[in-house]
Amino acid sequence: MFTVHERFEKAPKMMREVYCETLSELALENENIVVLDADLVSSSGMKPFFKAFPERAIQCGVAEANMIGIAAGLSCMGKIPFAHSFGCFASRRVCDQIMISAAYAQQNVRIIGTDPGVTAAYNGGTHMPFEDMGVLRSIPEITLIELTDTVMLRDIVTQLTKSYGVYYLRMARKNVTAIYCEGSRFEIGKGNVLADGRDVSIIASGIMVAESLKAMEILKSEGISARIVDMFTWKPIDAQLVADCARETGAIVTAENHNVIGGLGSAVSEAVVQSCPVLVEMVGVKDKFGQVGTEDFLRKAYDLTAEAIVAAAKRAVGRKG
Repeated sequence: MFTVHERFEKAPKMMREVYCETLSELALENENIVVLDADLVSSSGMKPFFKAFPERAIQCGVAEANMIGIAAGLSCMGKIPFAHSFGCFASRRVCDQIMISAAYAQQNVRIIGTDPGVTAAYNGGTHMPFEDMGVLRSIPEITLIELTDTVMLRDIVTQLTKSYGVYYLRMARKNVTAIYCEGSRFEIGKGNVLADGRDVSIIASGIMVAESLKAMEILKSEGISARIVDMFTWKPIDAQLVADCARETGAIVTAENHNVIGGLGSAVSEAVVQSCPVLVEMVGVKDKFGQVGTEDFLRKAYDLTAEAIVAAAKRAVGRKG
């Protein structure tokens, strides 16, 4: 269903640009698509949509909780709402509205949380969500997805116009590394094995997928064979693939641009202990707040690098059995 680039370079278009293009194309075909924003229309790249579909674009102002309530109400009327804000506001600030007005009420709502983790960069600690997926993961029946690149974004957003439920999409706003070739298709709830290996499985998400592929090459040069998995759906987690990785490689490393507490490492570990308990090393933010800086600086400050993944993989392999 998917193919992977042989060389990994920055995608030519920003994530927000492709997000707007995709929804604009879909809105031409489906009159029920509605976009909501909380005073971040420029940041989300949605100005062209607001111009093209003014009757289906709602500027909610700095009132994120109200935005989710409006989205839930639109769902009641048969609409397909896509509500955007920065990840910190689209999770922490609106958790109760997502829980009650959307999920508990069994509505059809998509929440887009942008600038996750260190991609918030100069917006600093208050706007740097290391906890957004963890905050929302305990809500029943919600689906949590971290979009890897623009190809995945286009396919997943298209799928979500034809499905029903509450979805949280975590995505960077700007240019990310292109992992998948055009035309790739993705199954929500299933992880993608990007490369096979026998010694350790590296299960990654978001910006850490590219770092994991870099780590794989370093490990290969040192005689360690690493399997690379893009676990873009955090909930429901692909428990069968996690179990297969545990049985077939005997050790797992998780890599996430998120707090390891409540994040991908926690989700993978929960699956592991219920199927095939093996050692799990976690690469991610170790229960810290964000700070101001360039993305490159922040990646190094929080050990979100290929080198950190390599070190974790060596620890995991060395402690096996």
